[in-house]
Amino acid sequence: MEKQITDTILMIRPVNFRMNEQTAVNNYYQKVLDNLLPETVQARAQQEFDAFVEKLRAVGVNVIVVDDTKTPDTPDSIFPNNWISFHSNATVALYPMFAENRRLERREEILEAVEQQGFHIDNIVDYTSAEEDGVFLEGTGSMVLDRVNRKAYCALSPRADEELLIEFCENFEYTPVIFTAFQTVESERKAIYHTNVMMCVAETFAVICLDAIDDKKERRNVIKHLKEDGKEIVAIAEAQVNSFAGNMLQVEGKNGEKYLVMSEAAHKSLLPEQKKSIEKNCKILSSPLDVIEACGGGSARCMMAEVFLPR
Repeated sequence: MEKQITDTILMIRPVNFRMNEQTAVNNYYQKVLDNLLPETVQARAQQEFDAFVEKLRAVGVNVIVVDDTKTPDTPDSIFPNNWISFHSNATVALYPMFAENRRLERREEILEAVEQQGFHIDNIVDYTSAEEDGVFLEGTGSMVLDRVNRKAYCALSPRADEELLIEFCENFEYTPVIFTAFQTVESERKAIYHTNVMMCVAETFAVICLDAIDDKKERRNVIKHLKEDGKEIVAIAEAQVNSFAGNMLQVEGKNGEKYLVMSEAAHKSLLPEQKKSIEKNCKILSSPLDVIEACGGGSARCMMAEVFLPR
């Protein structure tokens, strides 16, 4: 029986975290923190990372932490869910990355670390050769997976190619739900770089910024798919997306307790009625990720690669 959420996640502890100039070209959430020295940025990122891991472990989430290495230079290694996904049929998928320095994040020893925790990998589906053609699909950043209902929600962008998405869906038996999502950048509408910034699918509900889907037909189609699968829709505004309120992940802790995990900024941006809608389904777990969000342009969900592999 396929599950939507897991109690095990992989996280990569950063050693050289900073704003990645190669991803900033189309990630409009990234900022340069001029007032902080590079070593301060790295130290703060590690502190935020460690506190976050501690909170997850405290509620019984099994967190596999792998330390990044000094070389090669991988400033975004803290976001592993973009290059790898783990599936319940003992399959791992490896994804083609837009930024050249992010391709270096794919390391054999990370798969070994997961196997050492008693998980079983039978098969690797490798899409990375698409990089040679300048075609990208950045894992569960580009796709938000409804694993139970076999749907892959995907906002097309320079980092999410439609043909490659369809290939993934054929290989893994998902139905693609394709749309485009936008944010306002200096009064211009520009494509949101990753679907998981504006959308999260949990067991019984979905958090989504419907305002980001400018095309009314596409918006209606997304709503139709969520509703036919019985998902309660918690709609968030674009200003909340800017606080990473779309970048959330539901996980399982001890005794089957469920949590919607997000950053402190995301949590603070939620309105009382939105919190109420979430909390009738599960508890909220949040942690401060201010430096990681500012420099990395990603948040809590991006930091967690879910492990669904069989033991």
